[in-house]
Amino acid sequence: QVLLVESGGGLVQAGGSLRLSCVGSGLTFRNYAMGWFRQVPGKEREFVAAISWTGGWTTYADSVKGRFTISRDDAANTVYLQMNSLTPEDTAVYYCARSTIGAVTTTSVAYGYWGQGTQVTVSS
Repeated sequence: QVLLVESGGGLVQAGGSLRLSCVGSGLTFRNYAMGWFRQVPGKEREFVAAISWTGGWTTYADSVKGRFTISRDDAANTVYLQMNSLTPEDTAVYYCARSTIGAVTTTSVAYGYWGQGTQVTVSS
């Protein structure tokens, strides 16, 4: 059974930090790009960050650039999202996803496997 399980979400005050983790089972992250997306009710899922299969390339949404950092540990089949200087606008359900390719991509259709999401709520 293929599973991606996110953790680390929760309630935090504005200006605070959270670190999200995503562990995969039944599939490997090695050789594939990984991404984080987020969604708020009534809106489309939006791209947050992605990392290439080597870890050498990363890309971020403009709204999180300089505040969020994506990283990966293939030995642990885990991808992380360090989120600093959080604002209420970052409140959303955050999803990790494994791409079908190795190169960095921001397009959700390029991701074939998704986690169930973890809620991040930032209070003002």
